Amino acid sequence: MRMILYFLWFVVLGLGYTTVWAQTSGSSQVEDYPLLRIGGFSDVIFYANDSSSGVSNSGFKEGQLVLHYTSVLSPRMNFFGEVTMTPASDRFKIEVERTMLKFNWSDRLKLSLGRYHTPITWWNTAFHHGLWLQTTIRRPEMTQFGSKFIPVHFVGALAQGSVSSGGLNFFYEAGLGNGRADIISRSGDAGDANNHRAWVAHVFVRPDQYYPLRVGGAVYRDKVSPSVGSDFTETIASAYVLWTKETPEFLSEVVFVNHKDRATRNSFESKAYYIQVAYRLPWLEYRIKPYARFEEMDISDTDPVFVSVVPDLRRYTAGVRTELSSLAAVKAEYRRERSGQSSYVNSFYSQVSFAF
Repeated sequence: MRMILYFLWFVVLGLGYTTVWAQTSGSSQVEDYPLLRIGGFSDVIFYANDSSSGVSNSGFKEGQLVLHYTSVLSPRMNFFGEVTMTPASDRFKIEVERTMLKFNWSDRLKLSLGRYHTPITWWNTAFHHGLWLQTTIRRPEMTQFGSKFIPVHFVGALAQGSVSSGGLNFFYEAGLGNGRADIISRSGDAGDANNHRAWVAHVFVRPDQYYPLRVGGAVYRDKVSPSVGSDFTETIASAYVLWTKETPEFLSEVVFVNHKDRATRNSFESKAYYIQVAYRLPWLEYRIKPYARFEEMDISDTDPVFVSVVPDLRRYTAGVRTELSSLAAVKAEYRRERSGQSSYVNSFYSQVSFAF
């Protein structure tokens, strides 16, 4: 049955690609393409905290250098790539974050292949590696890059589109591909870890009458085989409510992760959520935006997949963002957080982030 589903999925993809190619192959001179554009992001951070862990608790930190590559291959076909250079103690680590070849059949159907930020949560697909894009300095912990709580990346095929009727705009995404690798913070870039494909489905609505309200949710399912000696069925469900206008801004998401041992049938459930509010003040040409966020992660103490690698977390964040220009911003924020059973740590962060 699984092989039949795979076959039908790729027949649909093949028909879509063939149709798009037929519609675009003779529509323009070959020498007009490709049309390549390169942009990027970076940031610099200063931090200080009162942690007694023994590691450095203050100093400057170079942020990621992020490069975006967009290439138009035909009127309905384009490529997008994202590469990051992350500072380490002895070098910069280069990582291919996203690569997508997309075929725009119509507003109702767009097909793509590649490496994505998995559409499990809104934040994971709305804000990528350029920290200038988001209000805050740090992503919520449940969607942090390198996170073990959700599979941040996904390698495979994705169909997406939208339908509008009676002032209600409905959007969908459906994907099939490789889930987590043996190391659960990594995706199956070089192949599926256990020959069992993951799938993801994401839907949301945006009513014209209440713009920019957005309500949606997603479901993700896979078999994971971490180095704990067992296979687990992983089911992730999420939901969110957003008001993305900045006067005010309200963001709220919740994620449930269930792991079921395929041998013993024991089930383990963890959850995480955040609530973020912000307001762009009317003075100084709306350059100043205070914000606050509360987030919590409640991890099952007996989950063999998460035990010792994903701790409980409670974090309070308050800050302010000020626009230096249309492509640069300075942010300052205070955090109070506790991870696992440790004591609360108080931190101050300031960041200059920019796009180029």
